[in-house]
Amino acid sequence: MNTRTDRKTLTFEHPFHLKGIDRTLPAGSYQVITDEELIEGLSFLAYRRLSTMMVVPGKQASSIEMVTIDPLELQAAQDRDAAISRGL
Repeated sequence: MNTRTDRKTLTFEHPFHLKGIDRTLPAGSYQVITDEELIEGLSFLAYRRLSTMMVVPGKQASSIEMVTIDPLELQAAQDRDAAISRGL
């Protein structure tokens, strides 16, 4: 199985909430990790998403957690953050 990992940093200007996380997350930069696997047998390269995870502050001071998130929920949170910044 061929897999690849994509890492990116997203910045939120305002506190936000994601489904599956029982608290509001503070504004700031967050690392997002997406693992994908190669779909075998095609005449072109194509990958299937296995998981999307985000590193977030832990419940206790100076701790962090890696939580599995829904990429569509993450996009919706980014859209809400941008709308707040534009004053909508």
